[in-house]
Amino acid sequence: MCGRYNLFSELKTIAERFQLMNSEVSELVPRYNIAPGQDIMAVRSDKNGNHAFFPRWGLVPTWAKDPKIGYKMINARAETLHEKPTFKRLLSRKRCLIVADGFYEWKKEKNGKQPYHIHLDDRSPFGFAGLWDEWENQGEVIHTCTIITTEANELMRDIHHRMPVILTRDSEEAWLDQADLSMTDLTELLVAYDPNAMFAYPISTFVNNSRNEGKDILNSL
Repeated sequence: MCGRYNLFSELKTIAERFQLMNSEVSELVPRYNIAPGQDIMAVRSDKNGNHAFFPRWGLVPTWAKDPKIGYKMINARAETLHEKPTFKRLLSRKRCLIVADGFYEWKKEKNGKQPYHIHLDDRSPFGFAGLWDEWENQGEVIHTCTIITTEANELMRDIHHRMPVILTRDSEEAWLDQADLSMTDLTELLVAYDPNAMFAYPISTFVNNSRNEGKDILNSL
């Protein structure tokens, strides 16, 4: 699964990287310990181009009676998206990218769980494959999202058996396109990222508490 990540690149870098068209995004606070239930930066696309928006992490389907269901839907398995009605209906028109610089995963060891920070080799920001939805209650509309996961690649396998789907730049364009994707298309897009283009290293358990913040979280042991 993917339960914690970070985003600390400058807004200008992110805007250029994802070709953002909306100018109302004027500030982005660096965040080193993003957790479920928080508003996060995502990208969606329409006929006018790519736009940033800030959904809550943890999908709350339109039919949900209680928004707390979102805490159970922070991730969606790529292998079963087409089998789950909640996710299947979002695949055609509500695909998005979750913008990140890196993510965290915990490896089971004899003395407990060791957290790792995982990022791209070139340390550039990237996009997780995501789905979003709208939930409305008494006039209040909340945008929410989920991060899609897949089987771990060779780098991640020693840490955890699952990992978030990190899209390549070519895959991002196809994922954000409003055209319908066949199951074959989905299968080709929602795969594990090239392990040779990623890096993982152990960090302090300081990251374990989601209330802890700051770039010191990224320090290696």
